[in-house]
Amino acid sequence: MAEITAAAVKQLREMTDLPMMDCKKALTEAAGDQEKALALLKSWGKKVMDKRAENLTQEGLIVIEIKPDGSEAAMIELQCESAPVAVSEDFNFLASQCIKQLLNGPGAATPEELLAQPAPDRPGQTINEVLGEVVNKIREKMVLAKVTRVAGPVGGYVHHNKKNGVLFQAEGTGKSPEVLRDVAMHIAALRPKATFPAELPADLVAAERAKLTEEALKSGKPANVVDKIVEGRLKNFYVEQGVLVEQPFAKDDSKSVSQALAEQGYKAAAFTRWVIGN
Repeated sequence: MAEITAAAVKQLREMTDLPMMDCKKALTEAAGDQEKALALLKSWGKKVMDKRAENLTQEGLIVIEIKPDGSEAAMIELQCESAPVAVSEDFNFLASQCIKQLLNGPGAATPEELLAQPAPDRPGQTINEVLGEVVNKIREKMVLAKVTRVAGPVGGYVHHNKKNGVLFQAEGTGKSPEVLRDVAMHIAALRPKATFPAELPADLVAAERAKLTEEALKSGKPANVVDKIVEGRLKNFYVEQGVLVEQPFAKDDSKSVSQALAEQGYKAAAFTRWVIGN
């Protein structure tokens, strides 16, 4: 049997960052062959992951990155099993590789497509290979659950616990991108259901309009002003239904979100809001 030196074990640990005992066991079974030992460590890690395949991944990170000119932004949701892993250096490095490549690479429609792309800070490796290394080291299930990249003008916000993230897209040539981030924060806090009234179910709006029209007519309002009255009251209905552009702006509730945007030269376009595990 080949002698397994402390130096060989130390070198393998430095290469893999796995426990010393695991490295020694792998070298022993591989008769001192480093390449075989590396393959053994990977296979052992895969067996552990196969056993954890059904485990829930309800912790993790939502990460956003925006180009300096605000022209594009990317958001990922990277899940794991436990809160300590979510704040670990290795898990956060994996997240950084995902978000950098998504924003600056060719883009990806699915997590699988992104994972197959190069890792920006690991020449010669794909993001999937980095994922495999981190999983093998930490021995916990990890899932790249969602990816998206959107065109701007765009603002983004991630809550301090990194479990709630929003991308807000606008139209216009405004020069105050701070308001876009403020609207993204508004969305994270108030959780609107739609950007515009037209996105609400048509039958729901029609029923409310009919009810308000009947009420206005019964109150004796002149027929020629009923439509204006109904449109005004519908705005309150839209707020109740969670329509973003009609909601009072969280930072200054004397104006609506659409008014706050218009003051800075923007119009709302769309938003994407994610919560870890949902």
